[in-house]
Amino acid sequence: MNKIEYVKKTLSGEKMNTVPHSFWAHLPEIDRDPEKLAEGTYDMYKKYDLSVIKTMNNGMYMTEDHGTSVDYSEMAGGGVSTLSDTPIHTVDDWDKIQYTAIDEGALARELKSLELLLDLVKEEAPVIFTVFSPLTTANKLSQGKVMEHLKEDEDKVVRALEVLAKIGHDLSKKAIELGAAGVYFATQLATYDATSEEEYIKYGKTYDLQVLEGAEGGWLNTLHIHGENAMFSVMQDYPTQVINWHVWESLPEIKEGIDFSGKTVMTGILDESVTEDDRNALRNQIYHVLKDSGMRNVILAPTCVTRFPYDEATVEYVFDIKKQVEDILNQ
Repeated sequence: MNKIEYVKKTLSGEKMNTVPHSFWAHLPEIDRDPEKLAEGTYDMYKKYDLSVIKTMNNGMYMTEDHGTSVDYSEMAGGGVSTLSDTPIHTVDDWDKIQYTAIDEGALARELKSLELLLDLVKEEAPVIFTVFSPLTTANKLSQGKVMEHLKEDEDKVVRALEVLAKIGHDLSKKAIELGAAGVYFATQLATYDATSEEEYIKYGKTYDLQVLEGAEGGWLNTLHIHGENAMFSVMQDYPTQVINWHVWESLPEIKEGIDFSGKTVMTGILDESVTEDDRNALRNQIYHVLKDSGMRNVILAPTCVTRFPYDEATVEYVFDIKKQVEDILNQ
């Protein structure tokens, strides 16, 4: 049974004696070079024998073609990329957001990296391509002011969200056409700490679903709900086969997430526990992911991106513990 068949059995709800697993982390310094990014992602797949491969595009790539300048200097030390310049400062600036073709600029670069990665993988394992939600990209473009701007002039911002949704739709569709098993659709404002349910349904979900329509040909579309206090109930019916969220930092618990969504969950390894080499916490997390799920509808994976630098021995420990827990639960 190859890895694609293996993951599909997991999605069907079949009990697995060995659950699929994945791992992803920042790849600073090489994540704007399509060849090096593809090679680095493939090397990680081979090193840890991953069941699912997630592309690790830089977190600002969907802002680049809109005239931003990105500062990547903090990433190698464990930080994140930030915008050093953006065209969006006031609510009137949203008129500047126009449709950008996916065969040009940063979007073409990321699709090229995906194509190179797929050539390396040769259908050995499923690859999912990272796409950010329109509201998330709008929030990055406005340096955190999108909700404020929506209150000032809803029509201007909504027009921009419609444009960003069209770009995301076309990007997702192309990724599937190239051979991706699905998209990893990431939203960063679907938490009760950032928005209300009413706000997210109106300004987030409306445009999220337009993007995901582009990925409807995928069989491993994955929703990532970023942050604490996740709006899980608002998003559990999204047209994806898999959900990833910050379990241990946000409810629901593992089995609760499976039961309420009716989907496979791909989560469980708290990224901070990896970077801090907290082996007691990692063992406990892995034990509960596998035990509480009954080893059904679960893919062991990070709760969010693992920041660089991290100790490779810690990641090896994670998958060693996974084997030990599986042996215990299979007795």
